[in-house]
Amino acid sequence: MINYKLKILVILMAVFAACNQTPPAQKEAPVASQAPVPQWLNDAVIYEVNVRQYTPEGNFEAFADHLPRLKELGVDVLWFMPIYPIGQENRKGKLGSYYSIRDYKAVNPEFGTFEDFKALVDMAHEMGMKVVLDWVANHTAWDHAWVSEHPDWYEKDSTGNMFAPMDWSDVVQLDYDNPEMRAAMQDALAFWVREANIDGYRCDVAGMVPVDFWEEATSDLQQIKPLFMLAEDEDETALLNKAFNANYGWALHHLLNGLAQGTAKASELRSHIEEQQQRLPQGAFSMQFTTNHDENSWNGTAFDRMGAAFPTLAALTFVVEGMPLIYSGQEAGLNKQLDFFDEDSIDWSDLRLTPFYQELIQLKKDNPALWNGNVGGRMEFLNNTKPGQALVFKRTRDNNSIYALFNLSDQPLILPLGFGLEGQYEDALTGEKINLSNEDLKLAPWAYHLISVKE
Repeated sequence: MINYKLKILVILMAVFAACNQTPPAQKEAPVASQAPVPQWLNDAVIYEVNVRQYTPEGNFEAFADHLPRLKELGVDVLWFMPIYPIGQENRKGKLGSYYSIRDYKAVNPEFGTFEDFKALVDMAHEMGMKVVLDWVANHTAWDHAWVSEHPDWYEKDSTGNMFAPMDWSDVVQLDYDNPEMRAAMQDALAFWVREANIDGYRCDVAGMVPVDFWEEATSDLQQIKPLFMLAEDEDETALLNKAFNANYGWALHHLLNGLAQGTAKASELRSHIEEQQQRLPQGAFSMQFTTNHDENSWNGTAFDRMGAAFPTLAALTFVVEGMPLIYSGQEAGLNKQLDFFDEDSIDWSDLRLTPFYQELIQLKKDNPALWNGNVGGRMEFLNNTKPGQALVFKRTRDNNSIYALFNLSDQPLILPLGFGLEGQYEDALTGEKINLSNEDLKLAPWAYHLISVKE
């Protein structure tokens, strides 16, 4: 009898618990970013300028000769690596690191004068391009005037001494608990907007600087003119709530390398993108890239890391959500690691990849589905029976859709159809005729199709 009653009690408790279970929590949509978005950012493609290595002269005047070519390439935003005087104390290499800054309100004399830079900005504006400066707010050079004039503006270690962050021995860590230092940093940021009429900032190691500083600084800067703000960060999504429009797509970049090297699968890329769609504030986006100054100098060229997969993965950065980046020399098939601390000019004798990037840029501009942030279309993953090899998705904005069919492997792929298209289509890049009336679509290793449809 006792066992029988016990069984009844257990059953009743189980029924009661089932009736009172809280339903699984639904994923809430990300909050909307409050960071102001300049209209010119809608379909923008960004280009990173390495002034030191761009020409044998390594200065603004010589770089200016390339502006007409860059205008023809189709890029909209020129991001200049730091242009400020470089510290001498603890300098690395002959010329030092761009990111060891001795004076926030001056120009590196190796590049030219302040007037030379202002003239360059004016030329870019006349051609319809915007100019973004690289900003290093976390640290200064050891011989920056602040070190001797305002030692309380720097963090101290347990022995009371200033120190270098990470293993960056040529720089010293600033202290963001000091309000006077914050005010001086904000003043320096405003200087370049007011005096040189720049259009935004790419902020180095932005996640190492307090979010509230960036929010206050950006709020003040946006009172001067609409600016684009790019954070070199991926983890601190709070930076995108009010301060920054975009961050770095580091994880996606690493997955692209993994795909090329056979250590990652297309399904991992899809999972990452879906996760980012839930993490990033609405309207914010990531900068997508196959290379940049760090990747090139320290991890090898895009050809070293990606080999035969490179053109496919470069195209992918133009059609996934986010803003694509082109690094100095990519349009010339840059096939060497540029020295970071010394002269090492880019070879411009062969612009063989220029038409490739021109076509990708034009594809982005012609299709609002591929635009940035809220004005572009969200990626919608389609029926895909080969998730380990293939990435199949579409992006739609208004009546414009882009269907993307990628074989992200070094093996041929037979992809059963059933993702919403049927009939004869034309590849939006190559003009190749694509028959989607058969049962299967055959894709060679690293092959892809991009189809533009008005729906």
